[in-house]
Amino acid sequence: MWLSDRRNALKLLAGLGLAGVSACGFSPVYAPVGPASRLYGRTALPEPNSEESYQLIRELEGRLGRASSPDFALDLALRLSESRLAVTVENTATRIRVSGRLTYTLRDAMDRELAKGEVTNFTGYSATGSTVATQAAKADARARLVVILSDLLITRLVAEMPPVPSART
Repeated sequence: MWLSDRRNALKLLAGLGLAGVSACGFSPVYAPVGPASRLYGRTALPEPNSEESYQLIRELEGRLGRASSPDFALDLALRLSESRLAVTVENTATRIRVSGRLTYTLRDAMDRELAKGEVTNFTGYSATGSTVATQAAKADARARLVVILSDLLITRLVAEMPPVPSART
């Protein structure tokens, strides 16, 4: 009996908490009038020039859609680098770190800069297997890093975009 009363109390508290959040002006990012809606289907992306930049553009198109008549342009510069982390006494690397840096500039149709910055992260892979296994691990690590950087970029862009003005006053 007591357990069911506790569940009802928790439901009531959760409902009051959501009502409080909506009363403070909170709106979901991906709502029709949220900050992400300003970018979706309206942002031109650059042409890819490498395998990693192709993966990056593919990830961004999945989140931002393809722009038929863009109101914004996103300039991107992707740099990936590798460094050895673990080395044997024979000077053979057994673990490789892949670092990534993605600089971006978001411009509007009037070529005004709306957002600018960079996101960085890293991942790694093991180089202890066969040559084929190491090459596959390397490609996978670089692809993972591109996904991480695209997630960070979208989060940053959505956070920096002002919401669409609502009809309410």
